[in-house]
Amino acid sequence: MGADSSLRQAAARLSDGLNWFIERVVAAIMLLMVFDVWLGVLDRYGFHWQLPWPEELARYLMIWAALLAISCGIARREHIGLTILLDRLPSALRAPILMVMDLVSLLIFAYIAWYGIDFAQAGAKRQAMIFGMTLALPFAAVPVSAAIACLQQVLVAIRDMGKYSATGSTEEVK
Repeated sequence: MGADSSLRQAAARLSDGLNWFIERVVAAIMLLMVFDVWLGVLDRYGFHWQLPWPEELARYLMIWAALLAISCGIARREHIGLTILLDRLPSALRAPILMVMDLVSLLIFAYIAWYGIDFAQAGAKRQAMIFGMTLALPFAAVPVSAAIACLQQVLVAIRDMGKYSATGSTEEVK
């Protein structure tokens, strides 16, 4: 077993573990969002409590869930891809193109993470309309999710090393 294979296997395990964790975080956020929306519906049409926060909380939860889920799509190679073109290319061309796509994706997510930090810091100076809290936590979804996407992109690139089949399966890591 070579060092290349060991590295690929380690990257695959780390990618799977990170994806497992993020999937559960996203599921928990989605569950909270469902409860929050139902509370808002019950409030509006049943109890008339006039709660001011369910809609805003649902918005912030949805943003976090959607942005964190990006790394799950990366882990399965279901998020970004030009499969209609890649499926028609010979495998000799497919591998380098996929590696370039991995690099481009990594650079985009790194850019978003870097400038997302300024975005989140700017949110710390703004107040949420209802909660009276700063918008730092909702805005932090951008750099946090982009950083996780960067990490997942690196792990997937190492795991696959251009051996990914755009038809939906990864060649066996040996």
